[in-house]
Amino acid sequence: MDYTHDTFISPYTWRYGSEEMRKVFSEVHKRKLLRRVWIALAKAEMKAGLVTEDQLEELIAHKDDIDIERASEIEREIKHDLMAEIKTYAEQCPAAGGIIHLGATSMDALDNADAIRFREAFDIIEEKLKKLISSLSEKAIEYKSIPTMAFTHIQPAEITTIGYRLAQSIQDLNDDLDDLVYVKERLRGKGFKGAVGTMASYTELLKGSSISAREMEDEAMAELGIKAFTASTQIYTRKQDIRIIEVLSKIACTLSKFSLDFRILQSPPIGEFSEPFGKHQVGSSAMPFKRNPINSEKIDSLSRLISSAYMTAWQNASMTVLERSLDDSANRRIFIPESFIALDEMLMTEIRIVSGMNIHSAATERLMADYGIFSATERVLMEAGKRGANRQEMHEVIRELSLKAWEKVQKGERNPLFCEMTEDERILSYLSKEEIESLLDASSYTGEAEERTERVVQEAARPR
Repeated sequence: MDYTHDTFISPYTWRYGSEEMRKVFSEVHKRKLLRRVWIALAKAEMKAGLVTEDQLEELIAHKDDIDIERASEIEREIKHDLMAEIKTYAEQCPAAGGIIHLGATSMDALDNADAIRFREAFDIIEEKLKKLISSLSEKAIEYKSIPTMAFTHIQPAEITTIGYRLAQSIQDLNDDLDDLVYVKERLRGKGFKGAVGTMASYTELLKGSSISAREMEDEAMAELGIKAFTASTQIYTRKQDIRIIEVLSKIACTLSKFSLDFRILQSPPIGEFSEPFGKHQVGSSAMPFKRNPINSEKIDSLSRLISSAYMTAWQNASMTVLERSLDDSANRRIFIPESFIALDEMLMTEIRIVSGMNIHSAATERLMADYGIFSATERVLMEAGKRGANRQEMHEVIRELSLKAWEKVQKGERNPLFCEMTEDERILSYLSKEEIESLLDASSYTGEAEERTERVVQEAARPR
């Protein structure tokens, strides 16, 4: 089973995600977790006299001796992957082989192992999410007072600051982090409840012993370090998978929006942001001059896969017939690991982008010169109104002058609005030329952007 590039292998195997995350969802790690579950069960059953200390020690001694080749050989014959792993483990433990999986059904092992590795995967995502928030926060504080054009409908609107624009993503990511922590802390395994969740097999097994089935489950789950659902069928409720995918999808959504905005801001007509670009990096095979935002595009691309996983999780939860069917089994092997690995790749990429992003002051100044004055006309309108001007009449004056200036800008000419407004007698009858000039300085027309950027960063830095 030495897979090479001579056959299909998933891009998640080698192209996307960290080695750390891929290891969590590796077959070797999965099988080690299964053995950890069986050891926890054996420890609990030892208290009932069903397992000897020597048997337990043998299980522990061989817990890392994973032999996928042998397990695959057995599986080809018996057509049951979990039983193949049990038999492989049993061959390595001649004294303890007979008590492995005692009283259990397959999903007692698999669902508990999954809950453990989902928590491990969440730990990796949480660490990187915090790192991204920290990196964005540094940029937001650095540029909290730098004015730039805001866009609504992808058209120049009023003035914001670069830091305040970044603060929007920090705020969303901070909420995403809260959701992640909430879901991670509430992850639960199936426990040890048998074929349909009633604990009938364990109740029968433990008759006459010193512990009950419930006490045995509590002991084993404590050993694993996770809690169990109070009730289950053959599996834990697949609503938990929906919660897992939902929080991953929320983070992906935030990254997707930030990346799309970044791509727009990198386009030459705006040119305010740009991704880091290596000295020998190639932007296009046909156009040597290109500096495409390929990393942001990759993030947007992977985010679509994570968002599409939600419906699969929903269908699994809603159509797992009665106490269990296998409709969910094959797809869970794919969409849950892939969603974690894809998001891991997205976060690593976004961290690199933010850490090395270029913010071009010349482009910001050009945007402000071309369009900033239009938003500042609102200040003139309000001040003239305070001085007694008819609001509707003054609005029409400024509208006429603005539309004429807009035509000039669209033709690539210099924006004449500043001169037009400082020389218009209808405006000068209420405001002096110096006052108009001051009001048309859009750089200070940012409201509470700086203060609110600081507040968002402070909120994101709070301990959890």
